Amino acid sequence: MITKITVAEARSADFIGQSVQLSGWVRTRRDSKAGFSFVELNDGTSFGNVQIIVPQSLSNYETIIKSVTPGSSILVEGIVKKSPAQGQLTEVEASLIELIGESDAATYPLQKKGHSLEFLRSIAHLRVRTNTFGAVARIRNTVSYSIHRFFQQNNFIYVHTPIITASDCEGAGQMFRVTTLDIENPPRDNNGKVDYSKDFFAKSSYLTVSGQLNVETYCIGLSKVYTFGPTFRAENSNTSRHAAEFWMVEPEIAFCELPENMNWAEKFLKHLITDVLVERREDIEFFNKTDSTLLDTLNQVVESNFIRLSYTDAVSILEKSGKKFDYNVRWGIDLQSEHERFLTEEHFKCPVILYDYPRTIKPFYMRLNDDGKTVRAMDVLVPKVGEIIGGSEREYRIDILEERMNDQKLDKESYNWYIDLRRYGTVPHSGFGLGLERALMFITGIGNIRDVLPFPRTPGNCDY
Repeated sequence: MITKITVAEARSADFIGQSVQLSGWVRTRRDSKAGFSFVELNDGTSFGNVQIIVPQSLSNYETIIKSVTPGSSILVEGIVKKSPAQGQLTEVEASLIELIGESDAATYPLQKKGHSLEFLRSIAHLRVRTNTFGAVARIRNTVSYSIHRFFQQNNFIYVHTPIITASDCEGAGQMFRVTTLDIENPPRDNNGKVDYSKDFFAKSSYLTVSGQLNVETYCIGLSKVYTFGPTFRAENSNTSRHAAEFWMVEPEIAFCELPENMNWAEKFLKHLITDVLVERREDIEFFNKTDSTLLDTLNQVVESNFIRLSYTDAVSILEKSGKKFDYNVRWGIDLQSEHERFLTEEHFKCPVILYDYPRTIKPFYMRLNDDGKTVRAMDVLVPKVGEIIGGSEREYRIDILEERMNDQKLDKESYNWYIDLRRYGTVPHSGFGLGLERALMFITGIGNIRDVLPFPRTPGNCDY
């Protein structure tokens, strides 16, 4: 009896001695003068390949097998055997090989050599077949599943918040408009302005920048909730850290104040990293070859007790550090990555959670402290990256919430439903947000967000 297995299973000891069938894509083929060929096969289920031993006795050896090239897809039947070679536990001795899909060796862009990440971005439809992007995809999958597992194990309820919205959570205005109007000839009102009352939703609508405001409505009724989905920013930025489309996970917890929120964030981040270290060890070890400090950094985050430090104290430490920064430090500024990295890498040498930021640099929904100058915001900072999680205790006092909205010149009419939550059974509640891609950059050591997104959306780039 033949068992259908994956390459990952074929590389384990579980199937030694068994007749199996597996399929995948050829990485390399090497012919031996001894009358057989070695084929390295990968199907994406593991970082490593499985070696297929192809004897000359196969009927299609000369006609098919010796013409198999990298990128070709094949089906293999054979017996899994313990490998005598170093560096691999098993190999498969083939009794049958079928060519499923040919690959033109002259034009196949993934030749047996190193390719730059910039070049691979130009062939995003093929780059997942490389070691780097296969590893990124598997780690992304593991982190995504780990996110759900963490919250489900802690009795959170998953809420699908809308992708199309009329609310700007961050108040920044950098949003993609959604419309069915004829952009060449839109309807206009008596003042000559575009009349969005004639649009599909009868008002201005946008792609969401965050699911937070929406998920808060479910928090005030279900207690512990989270949303996890795509978010969008129409920010014309071509940096290595920004993309127009990315994924965010945002939990929201009722009857929860800032100190408890910090504890949830620390526990959550450690959970994600632990799962990757356990389940994707081979992939992480591959990235550790490029950045030899990666594994140590990840283990340090898991094993550390995160420092809690007020923004005011952080500014004082930075001002007294004697270090020359590109951006000058003073109370009231939004700290830059270089400041955050100094705190985690040089001063404390461990992750840091900053809290109580100036009200002027934070959104309207963050709870105002009694000093009137700061809000109960927090950022989780880690080495090499800086901020990886941002969150806050939410402002649940209706009078102060409306005052904050006035300060930021927001149209309260548009947020009336959000204000309503403070009218009927308001409670202290808190939450935070983690950008999936920012987390993946930290976990893999990859320096450009374009390389942890399957199909990056950046200014001037919407291919595929």
